[in-house]
Amino acid sequence: MAGITDRPMRDLAARFGAGLVVSEMIASAALVTGHKEMIRKLAPSHGLPHIVQLAGCEADWLVRGARIAEEAGADVIDINFGCPSKRVTNGFAGSALMRVPDIALSLVEAVVAATSLPVTVKMRLGWDDDNLNAADIARRAENAGVKMITVHGRTRQQFYKDTARWHLVRPVTEAVNIPVVVNGDILGPDEADIALDQSGADAVMIGRGAQGQPWIVGQVAAHLDGRKAPATPKGSELIDLVAAHYQDMLSEYGIELGVRVARKHIGWYLDAAGEVSNAARRPIMTENDPHAVLRLLPQLFEQTWSQAA
Repeated sequence: MAGITDRPMRDLAARFGAGLVVSEMIASAALVTGHKEMIRKLAPSHGLPHIVQLAGCEADWLVRGARIAEEAGADVIDINFGCPSKRVTNGFAGSALMRVPDIALSLVEAVVAATSLPVTVKMRLGWDDDNLNAADIARRAENAGVKMITVHGRTRQQFYKDTARWHLVRPVTEAVNIPVVVNGDILGPDEADIALDQSGADAVMIGRGAQGQPWIVGQVAAHLDGRKAPATPKGSELIDLVAAHYQDMLSEYGIELGVRVARKHIGWYLDAAGEVSNAARRPIMTENDPHAVLRLLPQLFEQTWSQAA
């Protein structure tokens, strides 16, 4: 979720009732060498423990990155063994590490030894269907000191195709005594119930399902806890929420970059609201003046709702 679960998005998820939020994936080597974008990603969200996710394939960079994160106020270090991006796996990081479990575990051991913080791991089922080794890696990670495992119910070779196979996470939950979190295709309370039942996991993680509807995380959390769920924002409340999210992104990135980064979020909000033609979207998706974008938002959402009616 690099480029998506930034500080403004995490703040919204926390506001609606997420139990935990995790930073965007941070390249450990870039963080250590002072890359401004990685330093930005290190900023905490508000109101919840600060979980920093690091990626890398060399122990020295990960160790130094973990120490920088700890000094910056992190509460938990999460190591990424799950990213399927070619840019990441071509560098032998992310889910490519599941092809070399011994190296993956040496990274875990180095980070656990280097920090006093809890260390967790995010992974996939394996590299492909011939190598479903998540349970073995999870067992070894627990023995190395990892405190929680999150498993996306796809292999790396699936990327985001087909559907998540939550039942294949069950071998992981049966292999370890630490909490296991199931991830992938959890779009609401119904999917959360089924994913937990099939996987035997202790919790769910929502990623792409929160795009354009960050309140979903709180609704799922309330459902699982037996509490009243926060209502889905509608009408002027939704327009105000999107406008506030947009302005927060401008503050996070600066106006020139923020205008561009925010476009995908506006698109997802519109997708969640209903059918909107590309022609109707084009003005707001190409506009560079934030004031014009904020004027267009109510018009576009009202058009969407009138078409749905």
